[in-house]
Amino acid sequence: MSRLALPLAASLLALTGCPHEPAPQTPAPAPTQPIAAAPPIEVVETPPAETTLDHPDVPNAADVWLSMIQGAKRTLDIGHFYVSNAPGGKLEPILVAIEQAAARGVRVRLLVDMKFYLRYPESVDRLAARGVAVRKLDLRGRDGVQHAKYMVVDGSDAYVGSQNMDYRALEHIQEIGARVRVPEIAGALLRVFELDWHAAGGEPFGGATKRSLEIPARVSLGGEEVKILPTASPKDLLPEGVPWELPELLSRIDGAKRTLDVQVLTYRTKTRGGAPWTELDDALRRAAERGVRVRLLVADWSKRPASLEGLRELARVDGISIRFIVIPQSSSGFIPFARVAHAKYMVVDGKSAWIGTSNWEGDYFTVSRNVGLFIDGKAIAEKLARIFEDGFGGAYTEVLDPDRAYEPPRLE
Repeated sequence: MSRLALPLAASLLALTGCPHEPAPQTPAPAPTQPIAAAPPIEVVETPPAETTLDHPDVPNAADVWLSMIQGAKRTLDIGHFYVSNAPGGKLEPILVAIEQAAARGVRVRLLVDMKFYLRYPESVDRLAARGVAVRKLDLRGRDGVQHAKYMVVDGSDAYVGSQNMDYRALEHIQEIGARVRVPEIAGALLRVFELDWHAAGGEPFGGATKRSLEIPARVSLGGEEVKILPTASPKDLLPEGVPWELPELLSRIDGAKRTLDVQVLTYRTKTRGGAPWTELDDALRRAAERGVRVRLLVADWSKRPASLEGLRELARVDGISIRFIVIPQSSSGFIPFARVAHAKYMVVDGKSAWIGTSNWEGDYFTVSRNVGLFIDGKAIAEKLARIFEDGFGGAYTEVLDPDRAYEPPRLE
């Protein structure tokens, strides 16, 4: 064999392998794991920093909002009370994501309250300057506000919750909301949005619809059927097919058989004008009279006289327990309008729930815009019940004593 043939033969042997040894086998690909489908509805929270109120199995609103906005492909419709940002806060990445959505061709619309826009104009104006269509709904003529907090992505993915679009609501305030990947629920919220968007633009809105809403929507979650009913307030500003929230709340309370747990920021038995308003108060009393265990958890902001009056009397009713939840101040110092429990939800008999944007005062249901979700199903109710237990029986609560004098907390 020539000197040239020797290295060539060695090279061929290296490529083909020795005839007495098996050729190396390519490893079989590892079996792929199926990707779990996103749940049709999930509870979302904001735990105040430096507290023990975080639940690892409950996603945080800042992360959920960012994911929803970044995933928008066609439309992003946002209805909020106001927008308030701060350097370094958790809202900044969300505002950037909204701007990026508009830049990549998503039609982005932002609807805020006129009265609170005048208080917090900077971030709204920033978004308007970067491709976001902005309108302000003015309900001052009826002594109301656009208080709803919700978002709809691509007409099918929606969020409703107590979080304002405020850096404090994403880090320094306890909040509860829900993400709902159900087109019928998103469609109902869009009807509310379109009605208010036209009103804010001074445009007529006929409310014509081509099809009826199939609500309550029925979905499967955890092996059970769950029903979801979207609602809105006030009664005289409802789009076609969307029910008024207050009668649904009263119906759920009157239907309670064993337990009724409610957490809200504030509770009042008079309107802001001073007229008696006891619809919810009367319903809670009826529940207690028929043997339902009623527990009410309110923020320390309810230590103000306007709320205390009704709470003191309710606390004297047998079968009703009321506690304040007091969030400690941040180690960084006092933060205005923060370090408070702002969540608004209810759990009935451990099997149905309400998550909304309304405090339990008459004006929120009769003159201001709000939205809510009623969920019939244990999967969501049990998760909210656990959150309630952690608050009601936790280190941050104190029992309301109807005979004690309370000092209102500092707000600003």
